[in-house]
Amino acid sequence: MNTPIQDLPQAIQASCARLKATGRSPRVAVVLGSGWAGLTTQVAQPLEVPYAELPAFPRPTVGGHAARVVLGRMGANEVALLAGRQHPYEGGQADGMNGAIRTLAAWGVQTLVLTNAAGSLTPDLPPGGLMLISDHLNLPQRSPLWQERDDRRFVDMTDAYCPVLRAQARASAAVADVQLHEGVYAWVMGPQFETPAEIRMLRTLGAQAVGMSTVPETIAARHAGLRVLGLSMVTNMAAGLGTEALSHAQTLRQAQATSERACAALAAIVQGLPLKDPAS
Repeated sequence: MNTPIQDLPQAIQASCARLKATGRSPRVAVVLGSGWAGLTTQVAQPLEVPYAELPAFPRPTVGGHAARVVLGRMGANEVALLAGRQHPYEGGQADGMNGAIRTLAAWGVQTLVLTNAAGSLTPDLPPGGLMLISDHLNLPQRSPLWQERDDRRFVDMTDAYCPVLRAQARASAAVADVQLHEGVYAWVMGPQFETPAEIRMLRTLGAQAVGMSTVPETIAARHAGLRVLGLSMVTNMAAGLGTEALSHAQTLRQAQATSERACAALAAIVQGLPLKDPAS
């Protein structure tokens, strides 16, 4: 259950106090989607805080999503890894991650890296591929800002995925000899997979990948003043483009098969992020 809107400021304050009590002060946070949890093994000096100790954080109900924050260091960067997210289909609204994201901003985080597992809409991006998100399509047209009442809710989404951070990610991937595609991510509500007709529509609209997360978090993060970098791990060809039946179990199998390589690439990208908030 999400924290009621009237109680959210107090929940954020309590969550921020708990995280500050760790003595850590990361400027980079990463939300770990399906298949990305292996990144937690690559942090130095790890320290875990369960979501249960953070009242503004969600309680994920989906397989493959833990509920803990892992603090540590990757290269020169202190990081906070959020192992687990709440998807909009779990609660019916797009604001399930609002409390967590606002807590990160209040704690001093400047950059949010969002990861997910996604379906591919193009043969050029096969299962096992990695895609840097350049832009998104909000197909459900739902917003995590639906309960906001002041004019700050009118957030400019022109460069939702920071161009400077994307350029740095491309450079880090090249140094690590990792092929990194780039394209548009289409958000659908789920939890059901898309129909072939819906996939044809999304391809016509210009999307290269489709999934059930990330976009609400991007909107919330931009509202909170965070810069955003997004990365998709391709786990399947979308409906009508492949022969394998789609299922969450199949998504997790492919994510597991890709995890080691994907997490190594993500580690290189995170270590290469600027220590200070970059100019866009």
